[in-house]
Amino acid sequence: MEIISQFLREQRRYSKNELANLFCLDETSVEKFIKALKAYSVLKTVRNNPEQKEMSDLSEADVEIADETADNDTYLYVFTFVGVLVFGNRILKIYPKYLLRTTDILPAMRQVLKVLEKYNNSTEQIVSLFNGEGDNRSFNLLSVILFLFHDYYEYGLYTNSEMVLEINGEGDIQWQKTIDETFPIISRNRPFYTEIYTRKVTYDDDDFFRRLHRVILTECSSRLSKAQLIDLFELDPLLLSEETIDDLGDREFILHRILQELDVQFNTRKQILLKTMYSFISENQKMEDAGMGISIFGTTAFNMVWEKVCGQVFNNQLQSQLETIPLPQPLDQFRYKPNKKLIDVIEKPVWVAKDNEYVKNAKDTLVPDLITFVHNSGETMMIILDAKYYNLQMEKAKSLRGQPGIESITKQYLYQMAYQDFADRHGITGIRNCFILPTEENEVINKGHVELKMLKDLYLEDIQVRQVPAAKIYSNYLANRQMDIESLELG
Repeated sequence: MEIISQFLREQRRYSKNELANLFCLDETSVEKFIKALKAYSVLKTVRNNPEQKEMSDLSEADVEIADETADNDTYLYVFTFVGVLVFGNRILKIYPKYLLRTTDILPAMRQVLKVLEKYNNSTEQIVSLFNGEGDNRSFNLLSVILFLFHDYYEYGLYTNSEMVLEINGEGDIQWQKTIDETFPIISRNRPFYTEIYTRKVTYDDDDFFRRLHRVILTECSSRLSKAQLIDLFELDPLLLSEETIDDLGDREFILHRILQELDVQFNTRKQILLKTMYSFISENQKMEDAGMGISIFGTTAFNMVWEKVCGQVFNNQLQSQLETIPLPQPLDQFRYKPNKKLIDVIEKPVWVAKDNEYVKNAKDTLVPDLITFVHNSGETMMIILDAKYYNLQMEKAKSLRGQPGIESITKQYLYQMAYQDFADRHGITGIRNCFILPTEENEVINKGHVELKMLKDLYLEDIQVRQVPAAKIYSNYLANRQMDIESLELG
């Protein structure tokens, strides 16, 4: 079966005919294709009109609940997802919406996938085995394959070791057993042992689960290669076995052996690996029997990824304790507790009952994306950044489009108001506000600022607008480096 693999741009408007042509689908197949993608919330439907065709960002108001079988000219289809989708023999490689002019998508997509991998990693090493819920629940084969690859890179093949006792071997000497069970020669009141017990660890290369692991990795590598994804994820092909899964026994026998091994294994990594191999064999068989299934690696909320990445790269101190932040003047401990966090400086709403009968404090309040500090020439500046995942069109000959909404603007002003007293009490020279948006360009682009006169009249700072090079941001994020905040030139 021929693999059809295509790059697509997030939030670009595609017609039904375009999708059919890209993936070689007939009328019935393209409707099934669209319906399946919508069921997993990676595809949205909007009205087909000139205004929609020129938009690069999608709001909830744009989305229509539409009949997937509508005429070709009635609706446009928008991918609200970044990552890789595998639908049968169709491979969808969906790159971020800000890549508008880049012609060589492959390097950019490789970097984005690395960012997604790091973002998704958890210390508990949880494998996302399924997509969707209920009737739309589907085995996430791609996620499982990627886990198996990275587990192998870090830990190698599954091993079952055995401790073997030897006499005069090359392993560690077992002194207690030697003293208890052998007879020494006494010379000059000192014991000399002619036979010494030693212990070594042996590994059985023909162990059933080691063979199974090799077979599964080889099959996973073959599948990624056939799907043209081995290069995209920058993985090394794994050709570890000439056996097949069927050579090890039928599926029921293999699954039974894995369950038996799980009963005697208490190593956490081995338990996770065994469970993953079990799912690969059992669920993969179901997918083959049904002849369908969707595998997903990516996110429908890339804006959250952008926020997290910017927070790390620009040294977000919102969750830092006040006593750890270098302030120009000592912390006012009468007003602020040293163990409180910078986010705790923002006051929370207080609900007061009629006639002041009782008072209730709300749990939630304003939460900026990230706050950092710049220390230069004896002065300290507080920088409040809002990471916005927008395609901003702000050019002289074109209409304003893709900009943050009024609620984002007013909140950014309020953040300055919330921290103004804290800044004044601790000798902070000033506060700067800024929206930071991704761009495919290689340098920071100063797009100007946005102002709201009624709030500017309260002596609040205009909100600066900067497009920052996404590739450089990602490179720093992946290398755990920070980016010089002064490159934003906020004044």
